[in-house]
Amino acid sequence: MDETPPPPVAKPRVAITYCTQCQWLLRAAWMAQELLSTFRDDLGEVALVPGTGGVFVIACGPDIIWDRTVDGGFPDVKALKQRVRDRLVPTRDLGHIDRP
Repeated sequence: MDETPPPPVAKPRVAITYCTQCQWLLRAAWMAQELLSTFRDDLGEVALVPGTGGVFVIACGPDIIWDRTVDGGFPDVKALKQRVRDRLVPTRDLGHIDRP
């Protein structure tokens, strides 16, 4: 009997929506690079989405990971990676990032 392998599971997409008027592209690109470096095997893509009006929102699928207006400014890399980890692979140890 020939068994068909299961279809591949789609990996999550992170979208970083940044304000073009505020020139936050470099900040968004840096955060995308950090996420891709840390979660290279866990993410399907990190997209940079241009926006306006002071927007800076990081979403993983339908879930908002960070919103500048709600969370108060921009995340530091440690907080961002911990929030993404908690969404993707909660049991994963982030090494020195998880240490006080």
